[in-house]
Parts: sequence; C-alpha cells; structure tokens
Amino acid sequence: MKFGPIPLDKAEGAILAHATSAGDLKLRKSRRLTAADVEALRGAGMSEVIAAVLDAGDVAEDEAAGRVAAALTFTGIVPKPPATGRVNLHAQASGVFTVDRALIDAINRVDPAVTIATVPDHATVATGQMVATVKIIPFAVPEDVLAAVERLAEGRSAFDVHPFAVRRIGLIQTMLPSLKASVIDKTARVTAARLARSGSSIAKELRVPHREDALVAAIRDMAATSDMVLVFGASAMCDPNDVIPAAIRAAGGEVLAAGMPVDPGNLLVLGRLSGKPVLGAPGCARSPKENGFDWVLDRLMAGLDVSAKDLAGMGVGGLLMEIPTRPEPRERPATAARAAVHAVVLAAGRSSRMGGPNKLLARFHGEPLVRRVAESALASQAAGVTVVTGHQAERVRAALEGLGVSFVANPDFASGLASSLKAGIASVPGDAAGALILLADMPQIEADDLDRLIDAFRRAGSRAIVRATHNGKRGNPVILPRTVFAEIAHIEGDTGARHVVEAGLADVVDVELGRSASLDVDTPDAMAEAGGVLQD
Repeated sequence: MKFGPIPLDKAEGAILAHATSAGDLKLRKSRRLTAADVEALRGAGMSEVIAAVLDAGDVAEDEAAGRVAAALTFTGIVPKPPATGRVNLHAQASGVFTVDRALIDAINRVDPAVTIATVPDHATVATGQMVATVKIIPFAVPEDVLAAVERLAEGRSAFDVHPFAVRRIGLIQTMLPSLKASVIDKTARVTAARLARSGSSIAKELRVPHREDALVAAIRDMAATSDMVLVFGASAMCDPNDVIPAAIRAAGGEVLAAGMPVDPGNLLVLGRLSGKPVLGAPGCARSPKENGFDWVLDRLMAGLDVSAKDLAGMGVGGLLMEIPTRPEPRERPATAARAAVHAVVLAAGRSSRMGGPNKLLARFHGEPLVRRVAESALASQAAGVTVVTGHQAERVRAALEGLGVSFVANPDFASGLASSLKAGIASVPGDAAGALILLADMPQIEADDLDRLIDAFRRAGSRAIVRATHNGKRGNPVILPRTVFAEIAHIEGDTGARHVVEAGLADVVDVELGRSASLDVDTPDAMAEAGGVLQD
C-alpha cells in the first residue's frame, strides 16, 4: 500500500485519508474516490490529495477486519458487520467473559496493523455489552499478515461469554447481640440485588446464633434445598478454624480456601458440600460496592469452577477501591479533602398518586417516613440538613419536631418538583461545595448510603455530579456540585435534576447503592410492599 500525497490524475480509486471539502461537496475519510470526485476536487482548485493506494496483495480494512473476526472461535458472542476497519463483538447474554490471553497476545504481535482488544478476563458483562473489538489500523493489510493471523486462530477458542444460570440461593446470617437488626435486614436486601444480575434469588433465609453447632444445622438444611449457600457471619472470619469454616467441615463439607488476595474481600471462605458451593461472605459483601465476593459469586453463577488456585491468582488487580463504610479503612481520607456537602430533603409534594393520604407521614417501624429520611441525612457526613416543605407543611414540620433540621417553604409546590429543587438549592449555605438532594419518600436510604455518595464526591474533587444507581440504572439521591447550581434556576415543571445531570456540565460519577436507590413509595401497593402504614 502506498500512502501520501497523490496527484489528482492518479487519484481515482484511491482511499481518501482525511475528510475533504470541494465547494458544496463533502467527502468523508476512507471514501474511495470516483472520477466525479476527482473532477469536483480539481474544480475546487486542488491538484493532489492525501490518500492510500492499495497494492495487488492488499486486503481493504473492512474485509480484513471481517476475516480476522471470522477466524476467531467464540461462544455467547455476536460480531457486528465491519465498518471503518472495525468489527465489534457483543455479549449475547449477561455472564462472565473469559479469554485466551496467550492467543490474543500472539495475534497482536503478528503486525501492528491488526489489533484485538477485549474486556478483562473473567469480567462480568451484561447482555449487549461490547466485549471485544477487532481493529485494522491502516486502510489495508497485506494478505500474508491476515494468513498468519488465521493460522494462529485455527482450532483455538479465543474468548467466550459464559451466561449466568438462574439459581436458588440459601442465605444464612449468624447473630450476635452487638449486630443491629437494620444491618441484617440491609444485608439481605443487598444480597438480593447482587443475585438479581444473574436472575437468581434468595429461596430461603435463616438467622441463627453465631455458634458452630447452630451453623452446622443451618448449612445442612440449606444445602439440601438450595443450589448454593451464602453465609454472612456476625463476626468476620479470622482463622481457618473459625466458626464458618469449622461449621462447613462439621456439616460434612470441605473448605477449599479461607481467605483470598483481594481487598476488599480478604476474609472470604470458599467451601463445598454435596457438590454445591458454600461461601462464607466477607464483611465487605454487606455493601453493594464491588469486592472479591463478587468475583467468586459471578463465576459460580456462570457455571465456572472456582478453586483455591483460582483464588490465589486474583491478587494482581485485586487491590480494589476502598469501601467508605468498612469499619477499619486501609487509609483514612485527608482532612483537607472533606469538602462540605449540605443535604436537601424534598418533602413538599402532594402524594397525588397515593389517592389521599400524605405518603411522607406513613409509618415505618413506628416513625413517619419523612422523619426516617431526615434522620438518615442527619446521621451522615452532611454538614447540615434543610427540608423543603409545601403540601401539609405544618404536619410535615410536626413530624420532624426535635430534629436539628432547617426548613424552607415552597409556596409553588403545586407546580411540580422543579420548584422544590430550586427552593432547596437557594437555601444551601455559601460554604457548601455541593448539595445532596434526597427525595423524602425513599424508606431504605440510610446514612451509610449517603456517606458513600459524599465520599465519592470528595474523591472526585468536589466538582462532579454523583448519582446513586441500582444495577447500573440511575436512581436517587444525587449530589450536585456548586458549579451547576445556576442551571437549576432554569428548570420548570415536574422535573428534577435529571436534565442538569445529563447536560454534560460536569462529570458524572455513578455509585451503586442497590435497591435502596430505586425504591420509592408512590402508590398504596408500593407502600404496603415496602412495609409502610399510611396515616389519615
């Protein structure tokens, strides 16, 4: 292939290297120039173009990319048609991606013109996600280069997506007096959300004392009725003969490993009973944030075997981001990084979908929903809490009596959510770097959820928008940096900060909180399902 300046009288059939204009005619990069194109360029006063001319043994980029993709063997993956020298390959179903690294490395060493990039080995992938791409760098590749790639790929599986299988999970939680019921309840919710990505669910849950004898009976029970057993200990495993590994052995199972070189996730226990996995979850698995437990769980859900050798090989790349809620962080954040975040609780709505009662006054565990949310905000790292009132303002204020919150009235609450958001943002103190916007109808939002958002905001330099997510989908709460406050003044109607978040005014950092980020109680059915009791 020849590349460079080409006289126009020799340019017909050449591949244009750069987008070029000839009067009203716009020619795109990679276009094969026709006789008409050449005449148009000449008429525009040009005498040459930067282009590529293929030699007799060259294969054009799209055909070359297609041949490389066709030479690869894979399962659970669909290639897209070649375009601009590229073939993208996508997962057919959610699961775990595996790759023959030696083969991909060998192909990438044949010639810089041919490249293959993939997601990491054993990455968890979603349906439709791009997992690999074949890219031809120049406009054409010599035939002998393609032939060498095809020989390497023959007879070897390059990569695969192992789809998740739906499994019935037995959940056991051991109890000690020091362990709060709210922690146990949240662990069950977080675990259910984790299992949802594979379509699996908790078939049965047992809560037993943190003793070996009680746990032995529970493990045997669960192994007889479930496909996998997960054990959350009230106290973290600190020895290979501690309660959880000892109970697995006493139940008739085997312990493959007690500990793994992934942090967070060091204290995982990997066992087996009657051919079924038994996992002792590390304490960090009570958080929805990715940790070593996810790596092992997802492989098992995809039908992949996990051995002690596999665990030992997870150390490189196993130092994951810190979980702010863990009791003893590896490193504590610097004081200088603790930018102030002010919480704004939006509690002015009319609960119109509820059909009468004010949902914010519904009782959850004996206290009004709006009070529950405000208490979570007060218990968090937020520097202060402002509650925006409107509909039944006096009753809402009475429900918050005795709490150290400030109030701001929204007389325009009937116009929709935007007016409450504007009133709340206007009340944020001048020394706050951001506003944590909470909806008052989200019963599962807790202080540690808010702290995770605030810590993410600080790690991002207090300039990014931080948004809670559930299974990768946007949710609430959200933190808005001061740099976007002015944009809030322009929103109208029954809309929140979504348009500001998606306007590209600041980087967006998503923080996975699990189901708590998406559970609100807009209807009587949703209220009843969440455990709330409506008041007149």
